[in-house]
Amino acid sequence: MDDSSYYIPAAAMAVAFAVKAPALLRSWRDPLLRAVCALLLLAGLVFFFAAPPTIAEVNRITGIPNISAPLVYALLSAFSAACLVLIINWRGGPPEATRRASRRWIAAYGLVVVALITLFVLGDAPLERLRDLDTYYATTPFIREMIVLYLASLTVAGVAMNVMCWRWALQVHGWLRAGLLLIALGFLFNIPYSAAKFTAVVARWNGGDLDGLSTYVAPVLASAGAQIIAVGFCVPLACQRIGDTWSTWSTYRRLGPLWRELRSASEHGDRALRISWWSPAELQVTQRESDIHDGILSLHPYFDSEVRANAYDAALTAGSDPVQAQAEADAAMVTAAVRARAADPEDRVISSATTAAPYASAEGPRDLVRISTALRQSAVVAAARGQATTRSESDFHERTS
Repeated sequence: MDDSSYYIPAAAMAVAFAVKAPALLRSWRDPLLRAVCALLLLAGLVFFFAAPPTIAEVNRITGIPNISAPLVYALLSAFSAACLVLIINWRGGPPEATRRASRRWIAAYGLVVVALITLFVLGDAPLERLRDLDTYYATTPFIREMIVLYLASLTVAGVAMNVMCWRWALQVHGWLRAGLLLIALGFLFNIPYSAAKFTAVVARWNGGDLDGLSTYVAPVLASAGAQIIAVGFCVPLACQRIGDTWSTWSTYRRLGPLWRELRSASEHGDRALRISWWSPAELQVTQRESDIHDGILSLHPYFDSEVRANAYDAALTAGSDPVQAQAEADAAMVTAAVRARAADPEDRVISSATTAAPYASAEGPRDLVRISTALRQSAVVAAARGQATTRSESDFHERTS
């Protein structure tokens, strides 16, 4: 592996962490967000400090040959713990059980980190090795145990992550399942990585030389696994975000017919404060819903309960279910009210107090979407619109004759 194979992933993780950092500052108490940020930060640090140029520089700055070894091993252990904690918090469950499981893994790998540092201090590794420390010092007391400990901890984390991911993947579907399977696959690389390292180390114990497995094969496996893990964590989050954005814009678009129908009836009209076109989708939907409600309020005196009742019966007769029939009835009443309002330029209330009906179906965006869709597609609404237009024209001729 060349140096870019370390620094490019490190830079990508740093960018991802920088994007998440503001949210972390705002919601520090969110355990899931803390786990995500910890994982991104540790992943970037692992790649950065595992690069041979960084190893050499850290050794030079500290003046301690091979001090980078326990540093990188400690970061790997912390990264393993962060992955386990993230999965535990992501999966959810009783808060106390989640906190207890998270603390256990953090405590276990915290002890591993302390042990790694202690073993390095007790050992003797005077000759700097940038790429083959594991095999070069495989028979050195205490350094040997440090190497075995970090490999064993990675193996345990890989097995634990596979078990948790597979169990959870069997219970979920869609992008979450795809992400979990990718994470499990990425951690599955820990097993051949550790196997390659252990094989090379054991070969050294027995006087053999399989250093190539540790120096050249294992790093490739580790890099591939780490990148698959990163993709696995990103896929569900990114796809969920894309899906939510798509759904929001779909709602905005589907509200269009109702918004355009009511636009002329809104008291605010074009004088209302408009948000910029680049505003978030959620804000655009909120603005459109607000415009619709303004229009509905201004039409309230013109709502005719008889129009609504007739449209409801017609929709049921045409085969609509009660919920859809209600939406079609509301849409018919709205479109009739718009035409009644247009036929009353002097602002006379043409519907008496006994025929005015409150708008009873605006329970949320979903109802508005149903009504908007009915305005565009329902034959019952089209018939009501035609009748209202004819009635408005008749009233106009009566007033001018």
